[in-house]
Amino acid sequence: MILSGPECTTMAEVRAGVDQVDRELVALLRRRFDYMDAAARIKPERGHVRDEARKAQVIANAADHAAAAGLPVQAIAQLWDGLVEASIAYELNAFDRRVTGS
Repeated sequence: MILSGPECTTMAEVRAGVDQVDRELVALLRRRFDYMDAAARIKPERGHVRDEARKAQVIANAADHAAAAGLPVQAIAQLWDGLVEASIAYELNAFDRRVTGS
């Protein structure tokens, strides 16, 4: 049984909880990257993949949610910058696969 963070009294319980959250995060990332596949299918040109205004908006949204949740805003913004860059790279690859058919 996975306990919530405040309920944990041992490091084994903490680690089990962290491992469970990591599995859930990976599942959420799979869902997020499915949207990158859709974007690569929908966008008509490769040059449309990178959208700096949208990137800034996504990071700002994450920072706002982090602040509301009492999390370190700068750390979350940095994580999201990496996530968005990884998403862009993934989408570019998906776009290229669609265009080349491989």
